Amino acid sequence: MMNLTSMLAENCTKSAVLFNSKKRILEYIAELAHQQLPEMTEYGILEALMTREKLGSTGIGGGIAIPHGKLKCVTSPLLVFVVSKEPIPFDAIDNQPVDIFCAILIPEAQCQAHLSTLAGIAKLLSQKELTKKIRHAQTNQQLYQLLVQYSEAETLK
Repeated sequence: MMNLTSMLAENCTKSAVLFNSKKRILEYIAELAHQQLPEMTEYGILEALMTREKLGSTGIGGGIAIPHGKLKCVTSPLLVFVVSKEPIPFDAIDNQPVDIFCAILIPEAQCQAHLSTLAGIAKLLSQKELTKKIRHAQTNQQLYQLLVQYSEAETLK
């Protein structure tokens, strides 16, 4: 199991944001990611995420989406974790709107590692107790601590 904490930056963990469309939330994710990956433009990051969405929504059901994209100039994966105050229509597989977004930006050369990261996140977010706490996190700090705590516990299993 990979350690998700090492990919998660505290300033890329945001609780209770307010956006009303899929495009806006992806733009926001790209803005946050750009702060961590200055070598990539916001547009380049957004384009990678949108390219993936065009293949089919990354909304995996239960109000959760795992948008992801491959980036050329990046050497290590980055997670951007955003929780929306109001669920957003996201064409998810169960047609439910989404309020938990865990975006993964992955170096193009590491697609295999990418699959295990996706699986690890999907597994982590399948814990009902965790998603309930994620939705109730009042601050960015609280959300970050929660994710660190659960992902460390997962790594130890």
